[in-house]
Amino acid sequence: MANSCCGNSESENNKLNHKEAIQNRYGSAAIEKESCLCTPVSFNPKYLDAIPREVIERDYGCGDPTKYVKQNDVVLDLGSGSGKNAFICAQIVGRDGKIIGVDQNKDMLNLSRDAIEYVANNIGYKNTQFIEGSIEKLDELNNENQPIIKSSSVDIILSNCVLNLVNPESRKSLLKNIKRVLKANGRIAISDIVSNKKVPLSLQNDPDLWSGCISGAWYEPEFISDFKEIGFKNLKFAERSSEPWKIVEDIEFRTVTLVGNI
Repeated sequence: MANSCCGNSESENNKLNHKEAIQNRYGSAAIEKESCLCTPVSFNPKYLDAIPREVIERDYGCGDPTKYVKQNDVVLDLGSGSGKNAFICAQIVGRDGKIIGVDQNKDMLNLSRDAIEYVANNIGYKNTQFIEGSIEKLDELNNENQPIIKSSSVDIILSNCVLNLVNPESRKSLLKNIKRVLKANGRIAISDIVSNKKVPLSLQNDPDLWSGCISGAWYEPEFISDFKEIGFKNLKFAERSSEPWKIVEDIEFRTVTLVGNI
């Protein structure tokens, strides 16, 4: 399994509460901009005018997966954060498309949900919603006793520097759910951080490195192979930074955007 950088005995000794570390840091980052989270990326400026400034300023990513979205797509944004990527996609897919963002941080959800009407007024239609949930648990049941994201309901899944925040022990569930919710020929466009060496447990247990999108990085050769193992095709890094974003203890961390389809 990707990024299981240790055997079972080491995993059992992993004492970091990943969810707590992420909730604390991203809750603060939703309220006040944090400059050192992930790495800044330029987006097509024509889509930014319709989006509130605070949403743009409190977006934390490492790539631009929105450029792989098409008109009329049903888009699922995993770890939607402030909503910036979702609101860009809302304009790309048009009135007949649909955007669903999933995030587990209440402060980020408040930020994104508060901006829905603002964006809708600017673009002339409303096609975006944000759901509270963990991205590795898209099969959890809602109040209607249905999975929060239905099977075979999504054309493309986006994620921007979020998969690395999932506890390694939950990544099998994450991949299973990604495949489950996609329609036939469904696509992925995932911008994330990868490493050139497997990350040791000592770094995984550092809450600042983990919540800062570093020590949870997928081992680069396994990022593609793990998606291939569950049935994805035409996998490639559409983008890959030539220079490392960070180097920690001789491990290079760089940004990639993985694309492929079922």
